[in-house]
Formats: sequence, C-alpha cells, structure tokens
Amino acid sequence: MTEHPTLSWEAMQDSNVFYRRQQVYSIHGKLPNLGDCIVAGCRYGGPIALMRDNTKMIALGRATPVFAKAQIQVFSPAGEGRLLFSWDQGKIIRFGWTGDERLVVLNEEGVYRLYDLQGDYAQFSLGSDATEVGIIDAKIHENGLVAMTGTLQLLEVKGWEGAKPLTLANPGMSEPPHAWTIIPPDFTLSRHVEVLLSVDSSILSVDNLETIDQRLSRGPFSYMSASPNGKSLAMLTVTGTLWVVSTDFQRNLAEFDTSQVIGADGPVRQVEWCGNDAILVTWDGLAVLVGPFGDTLQYFYSGPIFAVTELDGVRVIGPDVCDFIQKVPAASVSVFRPGSTSPAAILYDAWENFSNRSPKADENIRSIRPELAAAVDEMIDAAGHEWEPVWQRKLLNAAKFGRAFLDLYNPTDFVNMGQTLKVLNAVRFYEIGIPITYSQYQYLSPNHLISRLTSRNLHLLALRVSSFLSLPPNNVLKHWASAKILKSKPTTTGSGKDAELSADDEVCKSIVDKFQALGAGGVSYAEIAKKAWEVGRTGLATRLLDYEPRASDQVPLLLSMKEDRLALQKAVDSGDTDLVYHVLLHLYNRLPLGTFFRLIEDGGSKLAPASKLLQVYAREQNREMLRDFYYSDDRRVESAVLCLDEASRMQDPASKMTSVKAAQKFFSEDKERTFEAKSMDEYSRLLTLQQQLEKETDNKIPFFGVSINETIRICLVNGMSKRADKVKSDFKVPDKRFWYLKLHALTSTRDFEGLEAFSKSKRSPIGYEAFVRHLVEKGFPKEAATYVARCDAPKRVDLYVECGEWRSAGQECKERGDKVKLEQLRKRSPNSMISRELDQIASSMK
Repeated sequence: MTEHPTLSWEAMQDSNVFYRRQQVYSIHGKLPNLGDCIVAGCRYGGPIALMRDNTKMIALGRATPVFAKAQIQVFSPAGEGRLLFSWDQGKIIRFGWTGDERLVVLNEEGVYRLYDLQGDYAQFSLGSDATEVGIIDAKIHENGLVAMTGTLQLLEVKGWEGAKPLTLANPGMSEPPHAWTIIPPDFTLSRHVEVLLSVDSSILSVDNLETIDQRLSRGPFSYMSASPNGKSLAMLTVTGTLWVVSTDFQRNLAEFDTSQVIGADGPVRQVEWCGNDAILVTWDGLAVLVGPFGDTLQYFYSGPIFAVTELDGVRVIGPDVCDFIQKVPAASVSVFRPGSTSPAAILYDAWENFSNRSPKADENIRSIRPELAAAVDEMIDAAGHEWEPVWQRKLLNAAKFGRAFLDLYNPTDFVNMGQTLKVLNAVRFYEIGIPITYSQYQYLSPNHLISRLTSRNLHLLALRVSSFLSLPPNNVLKHWASAKILKSKPTTTGSGKDAELSADDEVCKSIVDKFQALGAGGVSYAEIAKKAWEVGRTGLATRLLDYEPRASDQVPLLLSMKEDRLALQKAVDSGDTDLVYHVLLHLYNRLPLGTFFRLIEDGGSKLAPASKLLQVYAREQNREMLRDFYYSDDRRVESAVLCLDEASRMQDPASKMTSVKAAQKFFSEDKERTFEAKSMDEYSRLLTLQQQLEKETDNKIPFFGVSINETIRICLVNGMSKRADKVKSDFKVPDKRFWYLKLHALTSTRDFEGLEAFSKSKRSPIGYEAFVRHLVEKGFPKEAATYVARCDAPKRVDLYVECGEWRSAGQECKERGDKVKLEQLRKRSPNSMISRELDQIASSMK
C-alpha cells in the first residue's frame, strides 16, 4: 500500500514548518558522475545538460564515450537521453536554459547558439567588440543573458532574437569578481536587469545606469544566489558563513555557519533556493536545507548531486534518484498534520468514516457545517499538491463527499482539478519526464506545457491533452506538420523530380487531411509552407500555400520563394489593391526592368488589373517607369500621349521641343495616327516660329508655348501685322478665324481707324454684324453704329437699337416703309424725347 503522505515530512527544529522530500524518479546508473561534469538545469521540471569538466582529472576507464571533448548531452529528469551534439566553436564559457527549454551555449568569442530539443539551432553574436576582448564569464536567465568581457565590462542581451547587446554601467573593477549573480528584469523595480558583484569585502550593484557600492564588510563571497522572486539574496562567505539578506540590503534575514555541518566533505558545490523560503547548500553526497531561522534538515546521497531551484521548491538530481524537496503546502498541512482540527482534516476523517460505514461521519459533517465549503476547497487544493495518484483520488473523493452536503456549490474547481491531475500524472510518467508541480503548472499555463510536449515531438500526447482541456489544437498541429516535413523524404518508385513531386503531394495531402479532420481552421498554412521552403521543399511549400485562405499570408512567402508570377496572381485575385502594389514595387526593385515588364505583359487578362494599377502608380509617382513600360510593350500611342503630357508641364524650350518631336515620332510609327503625327509636326513648327518671334522682340514679348490663335493675337496687339499674316499663311488659318482674331485684337487696342481700314480691305468673310455686336459688347456703341449700314437690311433696325441709335433706327423704318416696326420702336423708346422724334418720323411717312 502507498505510504501515508506525512511519512516524508520533516519539521524544522523548533519550528512548526514542515518540508518533504518526494522521490520523483529512480535513475540508478542512467547518468554519469555529476562531479566530473559541468551541469545546467532547466526550471519547471525541465531537462539537464551535461558537459565533461576538462579541468578535472578522470581515471582511465571511468569516462563514458558520450562525454568526449566538446560534447554536450541533454537528459530528462528521469535520466533518459534526449540530445547529444558536438561543439566546434571554441571554448565554452557558459551554457544554460531559456524559458522555452532551449539550451544557450556561449563561447569565449561572444558567439552563442540556441539549441532546441531536436538539435536544431540558431546562432548569434555579441558583436565584434566582444570578439576582440573575449568573454570570461556569463549568467543566463530565462529571457536573456549578461556576459562579462575580458575588460570586465558587462553586456546584456534582452530576449533570444539576436538583439544587439547593451553595455551596462561600468563596474570599475580591476580584476574579476569572486562571485556574481543577476536579478532578472521581471523582479526588479526598474524593470532592468541588476547585476550583483562580489568585489573585495563588499558587493557592487550594477544596472543600465549606475554602479552602487553596498558598502558591506563581510566579503568576499564565494557563492551568491537570488531567490526566485528576486526579493532575497543568499551569500556564502569564504569562511563558510551563509548569510541571507534582502536584495536591497536593508534587512538581515538569516545566518548559518556551514562549517559546523556534520558529514560535509570538501568544498560547497551549490547554494540554491528551495522556493522563496529556504536555502539548499550541497556537498558531494550531502544536501543541507537551511530554514528562515537557521534551522536545518539534512539529506544524504550516494554521490555528487546537482540542485535546480524551482518556483515552489528545489529539484535534486543524484546518482540514483531525482528528488523534489519543498515546503509542505498549507492545504496538505491542514488535512494531514497529526492532531489537526481544521475543517479540512475533519472532512477527510468524515469521508474515511463513511467509507468504513461508521456513524461518526454524520457527526463530523455536522460539526463543520458552516465551514464545509471552505473545507471542500482546501481538500481540492491539497489534492493538487500530492504526487501519488492514490492520495489524489482519496482527497478528491473526500471533497466530493463534502460537496454532497452543500446545496449551492460551483463544481468548476473540482472538475478542473480532476482534469489537471490527469494531465500532470501523464507528463510526470518517466518516459515523458516532465516532473512539473501543480504550482508550476498554474504559473506557466497549460499552453506552455503543451509547447513543451511538442518540443519533444510528443504530438499525440500534446494533441490529447489539448482535446482533454478543450484547447485549440492549432499549435500542436503546426509543430507536427513542421516535424513531418523535416522527416519526410521521397518514397515513391520514381526518380529525380517525379519522385520529389509525388512525395510533395503525399505530404501535403496528409497535412491537409489531418487539419481538416481535426477542425484546425485557424492554422496558417503559410507558416507551414515557410518551413517547407526553408528546408528546400519549394514544391511542397507551393502546394501548401494553395490552402492558405489569406492572401496577405500567401503573397509574402511566395515572394520570398521567388514565385513571382504566382505571387502577383494571388495578389490580383485577392482584390486587395495595397497587396498588389506591394508585390509590384517589390518585383520592380528586385527584378531587371525587362524581366519585370515581361512578367506583367505575359500575364494576359489575368494580370490586366496589375498592369492598370502599375500605370496609375507610375503616372503619379514614377513617369520614367511608365515610359519604360510603354516602350517595352510597344505602346506607341500611349508613349506619344505621355510625351505630350510631359511637354505641357515643361518650361524649358529645348526640353519641350524634344518631347513634342518624340510624340511626333511615336505617332508617325502608327499608320492609323497620321493626323496626330501631322499635328505634332505643325506644333513643332509653331514652337520653332515662336522662338524666332521672341528673338525678333529681344525676348520682351512671350510667345513660346501658346496656341496659333494666341500667337496671331499677340502679333496683332503688338503691331506685328505682317507677322500675323505670315502665321496665317504658314499654318493655313481660315479667313473667318483670322478676321475674328484681328477684330478682337484691334478692338482691345482701340485701333478703330485700323479696324475701319481692315473692314474695307475686302469683303468680310464673317459679315459686319460680328463687328457691331463685338464693339457693343466691349463698350463702343458709336463705333459699332458705323458698321450697321453694311449689315443685312432686315437686321439693321435692331442693330441700331443695340447701338443706342434710335433715330437712325426710325429712319431705317421710314426708308423701308415699315410703320409697324416704327410703332414698336416708339413703344419701346427709353424716353419721351425719342418718342417725339419717332412720332415726327412716323407722321412724315405716307
């Protein structure tokens, strides 16, 4: 039968605080001698990495082949080998673990690699300056590292994306510190990493802004370790005194003389925290747990051990076992402490009595009826902190028993705890090897645990856990698909390209079928396709992208794969104008100009929208591109129109002439555009003539760029009648247009004598009514009246009236014998004097 939980409990001397050592795994003979190795442990039940310590002498036959020079092996906490790789990048200075279980290995040249549990890595560098001076030490935490250079400067790397290192404040040291540690940014008030250096007898606190001397006198210190919450600091002096203070050095928390420990042999190997309450000091084969008041507990092992600080305890890996030492949770103490009278303990006793059919069960329930709900909650919490499934089940059954006596109780916590314990028991199994506690599980979240399973390629278990916890399986399926792509190879009987295409189809079908069967609608096929492309499976990547519904995810990867036509086609099909422009500009900058234009031209109607958008953009932003595009597509008319448009915007005569001649050339190359070509030729001649006119007037009169009509008008206004006649003749300006131009020009200069002479030079092709109306419109009625007599007889009366000549209008009526028109004039007369005159004219008529 499984032992009672309290059998592993031990109380601190003169204290009511209990600690327990739980054996998690038996690992006899699975690990090498930890005393001969450099070890780094990953928190939250993660793996450990080992490398042979070349500074230690090893007897022949003792070293295992695994630990040849520059080799690192990764083991699970259950002693199962996970990974072995060789290091070929110089001397290793430090290695440690990130929060997502990647192993960071840093060498003396400032180069560091991040290895996942499959052996794949990404490599980064601390920069050329770090390479020159070298790295002598480093501290690695979950979200970054701090490296110490050969010049004793401190470089901080934030995150694991290869960011440029930041130089912290100058500590001003002349020699390396005796010991040092860091407090991660998440646990400092400034939210910046804080470095604590043991220099001489004091400690220097260094951050990104300043260095502060804490002015201590008990140093130097050989070990320094910050608590998981960053509030306390444990230091071991060279004389063997363990001193615990707050990290602001304002409070002295505890002291303990390690030299008085019985059975301690040799120097201290580690000083690690057990949660945030106690400190574990280790020697070869011995671990001493020091409590807050200097009380101790001793644990013996058969050889060297290694301790990993956890959020709620400390994990100890020895030659034979992997133990977890922690302060007994309050809920467990409340239930199982001998003599406990808490409601939870009484509830558990009531359940045992009920199981044994004892009538005391009812009495116990009645005694705690007011506190029964709290007792049930505490029972559920205690179940979460137990390792053995037998006791987990007993505690949950006791909670279920108590819940039956409550009228209103939300069962959510009970159900969630049952699910959580099933998951924790599954991942704690030695073949999986993740001994995570309930507190750590709550801190990390289920998604983080699932990520740990996928990083070990335990996709089926991860998928089942996701389904059991009602979590979306997207991340698991994504990782599974990536792993399948990496492992898949052409398996058909074909050869060469045919075999590869067949394998691509097979892998693509299996991935798509799996996603559709599990309803993974939110999975991005583009991310999986990117993985396929990165490993050289371009065909598979293209096939996967066909299933990606979001063009904004498809197109960037297609561009990276240099599938230019397909990328442009997908962008056009999406109907997203911005996405089409993104592809066009990307291709324009990357491809040779001819290749770029051919790509668009050869697309036909499918890429017609892209061609139109390119023209719209080029017309507004890059006319040189538009000119090249028209030229490459042999669009002569569009090229000519573009030249004309540019000519209309130009001020420089030579450039304008060049553009017009270019337009004339493009039009002349199209047989259906002879009229336009002739017009361009005339326009070119006009510009040449206008330049001559400007030279003749010493550039005092602007001619260049105006129309033929305007050119004639300017000549007439400035007394250059012969030049105006010459322009009319050269450009075959019609007589009617010329007479109108000259009429308007002479009127604007008030050259009425010249206008009179012009009107008599020959018969007017525009008649004389135009003279009358234009002069009246410009405010010259008297001059206009002189031309009325030359107009057609039926219109003379009205024209005289428009000129204000009522008497002449009356005389015209008399001459024509039109009494009716004369009577109309009399009625319309503006004043009585004119009326009398019109009456006299009327009375003189027969």
